[in-house]
Amino acid sequence: MAATAVTGKIKTSRGAGNFSKAILASWLLAGAAHAGPECADFVRQLPNVSAAQCAQAQLTPSRARSVHGRTIYLRDIAAEGAKLRVLVIGGIHGDELSSSSVALHWIRLAALDPAQMPQPVHWRFIPAANPDGLFDKPPRRVNASGVDLNRNFPTPNWERDAKVYWEQRTRKDPRRYPGPRPLSEPETRFVHEEIQSFKPNLIVSIHAPYGVLDFDGPSVPPSKLGRLYLDQVGIFPGSLGNYGGVHKGVPVVTIELPNSMRTPLDAETRQMWLDLLRWMSERVMDRGPRVP
Repeated sequence: MAATAVTGKIKTSRGAGNFSKAILASWLLAGAAHAGPECADFVRQLPNVSAAQCAQAQLTPSRARSVHGRTIYLRDIAAEGAKLRVLVIGGIHGDELSSSSVALHWIRLAALDPAQMPQPVHWRFIPAANPDGLFDKPPRRVNASGVDLNRNFPTPNWERDAKVYWEQRTRKDPRRYPGPRPLSEPETRFVHEEIQSFKPNLIVSIHAPYGVLDFDGPSVPPSKLGRLYLDQVGIFPGSLGNYGGVHKGVPVVTIELPNSMRTPLDAETRQMWLDLLRWMSERVMDRGPRVP
């Protein structure tokens, strides 16, 4: 699935004056953007997201649709000459509302001045990967087919392991049903296709509410992002961390926010972002396409 890239070409030096210019530029972009029907839905449903913030995100409709036909939205932000590609996914579990909010806030931070990041990055954001679960009343972890999308990715031996794990380890918890087969759901097929086509060097998956930082795959994991400290919880059949980090060799940072219904304070959201950028500059370099 192709997405329209918005290229940052701001050639300023670091400093308070330039930062103010970047903020001014972001507000001009926000004024030029318009809040479509999707923004009305997001503002109504998500914590700490205003109409102006959603409009400023300038989300692009993909060609993908959920089970109930809802559009899945993207945003690309690419610094000039960027070869490092990072895929950020929020809301794969529909009842983890804060994950989608943080993804939208990070779009704003990524767009402020792509040229001033430690290294040029091409970001691709999917802030609400499970719109049916998000907009259900009440919101649900699973999609409209009752499938846990984070158990539906094509990990090795999925057919053998996923059902056994669901039956024996979760005692057939309906919130963790892996689906009838891998990639049975349009939402997971879309994310899978994005991984295949975008070929990220890093995947960041935002969840809630366990208040920890998880990591799968090569490279040295970040020790913390903001107040979230590393606590690797293991892998599960069909999970994105298992598929991307273990099977495909693409580092997967899984952020577990401490609350599903409330976002961290804005300063904490920004600190997590800065810590992510710092770790990326030290540990994640462009090594060429990682996904065959």
